[in-house]
Amino acid sequence: MASNIRGLHHTAFRCRDSEATRQFYEDFLGLPLAETLEIGITKTGDQSQYLHTFYQMDDGSFMAFFEAPEMPFSFKDQHDFDMHIALEVPHDHMMAMKAKAEAAGMECRGVSDHGFIHSIYLRDPNGYVVELTSKTDIHDEAVDPTINGARDKLDRWTKTKREAGVGPDQDPGFGRVETGAEVIGTAGERL
Repeated sequence: MASNIRGLHHTAFRCRDSEATRQFYEDFLGLPLAETLEIGITKTGDQSQYLHTFYQMDDGSFMAFFEAPEMPFSFKDQHDFDMHIALEVPHDHMMAMKAKAEAAGMECRGVSDHGFIHSIYLRDPNGYVVELTSKTDIHDEAVDPTINGARDKLDRWTKTKREAGVGPDQDPGFGRVETGAEVIGTAGERL
């Protein structure tokens, strides 16, 4: 059955400063600033000034940001596992962006070989990790759930947690999950 979800229109994040954010996403990454909404009153009746900016990707979807000076938000350098934004690019472009970031003295990690993708990791002015990733020749086969056992792996993980008394409301930091499965590193290597 089809979900009727056609794709990602936009994903939105908070930003510290709209101009610094624009410099990273438009000037550095090359995503054009497509729209800026100056919001003075929200649908809930909040009468504060917000700025909502949209940066367009080649597929027509957008990265969007809210600058909300009156609303507290804890900006921090995010850990990759907590949150990151992965943007697909051709391999040659990824390597050119790595060189560009390094020449500009920006934080840039990688290239990480995950088997089905290769990735570099940057950090935007708001502390978010931005991954530029390129598909490898085995990508489509690797993400095919009819052959990769994705559901079995999730079920095994969940069963192990539940048997250890860890429910869905348990916050992270409770300890390790040992499923007995083959251990694979974040770079796709067998451990």
